[in-house]
Amino acid sequence: MPNVQKPNFLWSLVTMKCPRCRRAAMFNTNNPYNLRKVFSMPEKCLECGQPFELEPGFWYGTGYVSYALSVMYLIITFVLWKIFIGMSVNDYRFFWWMGISILTLILLQPWLMRFSRVCYLYFFVKYDADYKNSHVVTFD
Repeated sequence: MPNVQKPNFLWSLVTMKCPRCRRAAMFNTNNPYNLRKVFSMPEKCLECGQPFELEPGFWYGTGYVSYALSVMYLIITFVLWKIFIGMSVNDYRFFWWMGISILTLILLQPWLMRFSRVCYLYFFVKYDADYKNSHVVTFD
C-alpha cells in the first residue's frame, strides 16, 4: 500500500473539504455567491460516504459559529484600522471603519455561512486516514 500524504487541515478547512477524508468538496457548487445554491450539499461525502447532516436540525448550531466568525472579523478589522489609520470620532475615522467593516461583512456573508457549516462539522467529525477501510459512524 503506497504511503499517501495526509491532506493539510487548514487547507482542507478553507477549501471546504469533507472533514473525514479531506478530499471531496462539501458543497455542490464552488461559488458561494450563487445564492440559490449557497447551501446545496450532497447528503454524503462522495469520497468516503460521511453523512454531512449528522442529525435533524444539526445545522442550527452554525448560527453560533457564524456569529463568532463575524465578531472575530470585526475585532481584527478594528485593531488593524486602529494600528494603521487610528481612531477618532472628531474626523469620522471610527465611522468610516464601521461603514467599511459592515459593508464587507455583508459581502462576505455567503462565504461565512458556508465556512461556519464547515467549521461546525469539523468540530464533530475527525479525520480518518484509513477512511476507505473503516465504517462511517452515524448517530441513528
